[in-house]
Amino acid sequence: MRQEHGGISIDSKDTVKKTFKINIEGKNRDRVLDAVKHEIRQYMKRERNKALPEGVDFWDFDCRFGLSQETAAGVHVVNITALIDAAALDGADAFYLELIAKPGIRKTRPSADQAQSGE
Repeated sequence: MRQEHGGISIDSKDTVKKTFKINIEGKNRDRVLDAVKHEIRQYMKRERNKALPEGVDFWDFDCRFGLSQETAAGVHVVNITALIDAAALDGADAFYLELIAKPGIRKTRPSADQAQSGE
């Protein structure tokens, strides 16, 4: 299945839609958490290393996080690790994470001089 993002098609294999189990019988919970975080980082690294289409500056991600697929809400990619840690501290047995790679285009920020002068 292919999705369109800004005129660029993305394969469905470029997505993660998964419920990660935290409590697995016979395995240390902390090690499971570390393995899950590692898997997510590896996926993001793999996606970011792919060739960029024409006119694209970087690979960005649409993210949804929740304790289940039904309760998942949109979050920023930098907050994923903190949300996983919070879910683990609350005693959750599992969490749902959805990551969809999409093309990103950098926006110029106003310089400090322009911001102070109100231009």
